Amino acid sequence: MNAEKVPVSIYASAVEASHVVAREIADLIAANNATGRSTVLGLATGHTPLHVYRELARAHAEEGLDFARVVTFNLDEYWPIDPAIRQSYHAWMHENLFRHVNVPEANIHIPSGTMPEDQIESHCAAYEQAIRDAGGIDLQLLGIGNSGHIGFNEPGAKPGSRTRRVRLDRTTRKAAAADFFGQGNVPEMAITMGVATIREARRIRLLAFGEHKAPILRRAVEDPVTDAVAASYLHGHPDVTFLLNEAAAANLTRLATPWLRGPCEWDEMLERQAVVWLAGEVDKPILKLTDEDYLEHGLGDLMRSRGGAYHINIAAFRHLMGTITGWPGGKGEKRRVLILSPHPDDDVISMGGTLIRLVQQGHEVHVAYMVSGYLAVFDHNAARHADFVRAFNQIFGLTPDQTADVERHIDQFLRHKGPGDLDTPEVRAIKTLIRRSEALDAARFCGLPEDRAHFLDLPFYEADTVEARAAGPDDVARVRDLFDTVRPDLVFAAGDLSDPHGTHRLCLEAVMQALAAYEAAGHAVPDLWLYRGAWQEWPIHQIDMAVPLSPDELRQKRFAIFRHESQKDRAMFPGPYDTREFWQRAEDRNMATANLYDALGLPEYHGLEAFAHWPLHRSAHADAQLAHG
Repeated sequence: MNAEKVPVSIYASAVEASHVVAREIADLIAANNATGRSTVLGLATGHTPLHVYRELARAHAEEGLDFARVVTFNLDEYWPIDPAIRQSYHAWMHENLFRHVNVPEANIHIPSGTMPEDQIESHCAAYEQAIRDAGGIDLQLLGIGNSGHIGFNEPGAKPGSRTRRVRLDRTTRKAAAADFFGQGNVPEMAITMGVATIREARRIRLLAFGEHKAPILRRAVEDPVTDAVAASYLHGHPDVTFLLNEAAAANLTRLATPWLRGPCEWDEMLERQAVVWLAGEVDKPILKLTDEDYLEHGLGDLMRSRGGAYHINIAAFRHLMGTITGWPGGKGEKRRVLILSPHPDDDVISMGGTLIRLVQQGHEVHVAYMVSGYLAVFDHNAARHADFVRAFNQIFGLTPDQTADVERHIDQFLRHKGPGDLDTPEVRAIKTLIRRSEALDAARFCGLPEDRAHFLDLPFYEADTVEARAAGPDDVARVRDLFDTVRPDLVFAAGDLSDPHGTHRLCLEAVMQALAAYEAAGHAVPDLWLYRGAWQEWPIHQIDMAVPLSPDELRQKRFAIFRHESQKDRAMFPGPYDTREFWQRAEDRNMATANLYDALGLPEYHGLEAFAHWPLHRSAHADAQLAHG
């Protein structure tokens, strides 16, 4: 039984899915150009369509794809907002697409964020008329928000809605906080195409990437149409496709519980996934699952093919038992360990207990902080530290005139700084120093010598343009140089994609490219273990190593996290849903993983830190379902 109510294609990566859509758009433009007609595109903004636009720009530059007859209509724009500032969708579109291709300026349509309030209704009506005058939208590109919105059609939007001004949902504003340097700076309203406007497009392609999109995609794809999830209104459209990467598709039935759809191609990973699911469904530990449990929950073919519940249970139980180890670096030989921390606090938030354990067990542990993290420092913290430096220098008679000049600059800049304005180099340097000093303090608390803390300051993070950041050759080179310096036997890296501003994803891209170059140079590739950040944990069936933490060890991890004072009490980018502090998330997650192991009949621990081994095991059913339903 297929639970999916819209066509869904699943790809191994976001780039692969994006290139499929970009090629479809390019072919459509080329075909229309050949007959002398225009191509009308509905466009989206944000991280999701970025690779589509980059591929279209490449096709224009390298293949001569001509955009002269293309007409574009963007989905939405914040209101009110100055189109010249970096957070506006006007600025974003020009930076990421329009300045790279030859779409005539007169053919570009984006809702106005400066329209006077009394003219908004007529502006929206004119936008609708412009779409009709262009002959309607040939292909509409969409993303999906965490609340299921398409465009800015928030929960409660009606199927007959047209272009209009809307009030943004709290969840949407939280998700945008990273771009505006705080939720309080995000506009409360926007102008958006309506649901009916979107549905009238002849083709609709919705892209979604990352495990944080998995829950809402399950609702949008498999649940009935509801105004609580605007994307569900796409059910029944004559030419719509959702293109997802595996992480975003993880909660769909075909990947989460494919046995409910019909016969499966079973492998060890899928068997383990089914056993863990079944144990949760019947609320039993693994070794108490019976033949009847398997038969009554759609797993009869697995039970029969493996000779009964006993054999399946034993295999899954032994694997999970084998993941538990108090020796994450191995016993015996001391090893060189490199922990790659995207931000200056991800190491202690995600694997602080394991880090301390590795140091205590005598391994040569290095930690590399990949980006400066200055964006997550509040302005008042920078001002407070500047005051401290001024007073410190006065006490010790250190160049008071120069100190006063710097302090005056910082005070004047912060006093007149607008929401989302880029920091000056002086302010950025202070914020970077704050994060660096906190990271060193936490590292020392964990027992790490100061000369084993490395600060890479990857260039992609320091970009000043409105163009979405991308890891480039300079970023990869810095990571590669670190591998040459440390020559690690073990590497731990962040393997999640859910951080609100994409830094973890870009850091992992740089790591993978650097490892490939390191291997190509003839070096032995180190064992690579992936941890997840503050937002999600690995599913139980994907865990390859679980490091137990006692109450004292979890408390020690908390104190290491506390060393990051600028992130304490209130973080700049907490994510769209979770209001807990990072130390609370870490502890709750570690204890929840331990409770799951306990519920499955495994040894009971206070907390567990979980890791997946690279290359990640992909089950046969996932391979079979990547590009079709």
